[in-house]
This record gives sequence, structure tokens and C-alpha cells, in this order.
Amino acid sequence: MSVLEVKDLRVSVETEQGTKEILKGVDLSIAEGEIHAIMGPNGSGKSTLAYTIAGHPKYHVEGGSVTLDGVEVLTMSVDERARAGLFLAMQYPVEIPGVTVSNFLRTAKTAIAGEAPALRPWLKEVKEAMTDLRMDKAFSERNVNEGFSGGEKKRHEILQLELLKPKFAILDETDSGLDVDALKIVSEGVNRAKDNTGLGLLLITHYTRILRYIKPDFVHVFVDGRVAEEGGPELADRLEDEGYDRYVSTTGVA
Repeated sequence: MSVLEVKDLRVSVETEQGTKEILKGVDLSIAEGEIHAIMGPNGSGKSTLAYTIAGHPKYHVEGGSVTLDGVEVLTMSVDERARAGLFLAMQYPVEIPGVTVSNFLRTAKTAIAGEAPALRPWLKEVKEAMTDLRMDKAFSERNVNEGFSGGEKKRHEILQLELLKPKFAILDETDSGLDVDALKIVSEGVNRAKDNTGLGLLLITHYTRILRYIKPDFVHVFVDGRVAEEGGPELADRLEDEGYDRYVSTTGVA
């Protein structure tokens, strides 16, 4: 069974005021097939954790480790992390003018698999995934994220997830900006990916509404760069009722 493990991870970032410590010793273990939800107030370090695991150069690892099946991830380049089985659905996907969705997807699949997929089965797989996500077939000929609505960007992220079949996926506020219908469609795609491949999932969110459709096995409350509390799905329900005030007051986070 595959395991993604974070141990005592400490991360800083450069700001106009100097070096700022964001993550202050994070411990987290995700096994294949598990869904872990990370919830917490703004500025608590949730996205920093996501981008550090993915390899964003903005974030400087000061200590700790991130391992995938016992192999250190932090020494890998971004593309090596992707080939090892890591996937990040970004909160704000970037536009790539001049690159169509169809070319982007096949190039990404080729880079991860080490060889180009056979064209006919690949096109069939793409078509089926797009149909499941209620995406018009003309979508594949548009430039990546250029002029996309918020919902289209998030569906495209989940389309990648279903086609690239990683071992572990990090979804950074995938529910942000989605209406109820789009949220259901995106959630269905995530659940399909998990059911079909045994995907391990790290789901970052502020709100419990996505957790009605993607049921977490574990919930972690993230405050001031640390995991302040852990529990099962009932913890998310409590956060819905109580908010984060009791954590913020004890840590001094604004």
C-alpha cells in the first residue's frame, strides 16, 4: 500500500519584511485510498503545504521530510514528483495561451507515462471523461484556462486527475467559486478517480459543503502552520457549528 508521509515539515517564504516562517512542524500520513480533509482559517498555511509538496520554488524547506513510499520527495524536481505519482489541483489554475487542452493533456500523459498513449484508446478515454464531467467536446480545442470560467477551470483540473491517474492528489480549495451543480459534478469526478485507482486524497477547504459529496476519513484542523486537532468526519461538522475561534484564541492567530 502506497503512503505519502509528511514529518516535522518546516517551511518559510521571503516577504518584503524578510523571511517568514509558515509551516512550523507539520506531521501527516496519507495511505492509498484514504481521504484527508485539511480545514483552517485564512493564512494558516494550508496552501503552503500543498505547494511545498508539489515543489513550488517560492517555498523554502527549513526542515523535515516528505516521503512517498519511503522515498524522499523534497529532493525531486517538479516533473519527477509528478511521475512518482503526485498531483496538485491548483486553487488558481494558470492560463497557457497557444496550447490547446487536447495537446496539453496528451503531452502531460506522455511525460508521466514515458511514452505517448495509443491515439484511439486515448481519445475514447478523454471523450468519456469529458462527458462524465459535463464538458462540451469543443472544450478540448480551447487554450488551457484561457477565458475559462471558474467552474471550467476546476472541471479541467479534475479532468487531468481522472486521465493522469496519480497515486496521491492534493486539491487546493477546488470548491472555491463553484455553484452547487458544478460542485456536485467536480465531486463526482474526484470520487470516480478514487474508486477507479485507489487514489489517496488531501482535500484543502474552508467549508464543509464539499465534504457532503467527498466523504473524508480524517479531518485535520490547520492553525498557525501546525495541525491543531485531528479527528473523523464529525470534526468537520463541529467546525461548521463552532468555527475556528477557539483555535485562534489559543494560538494568537489573527
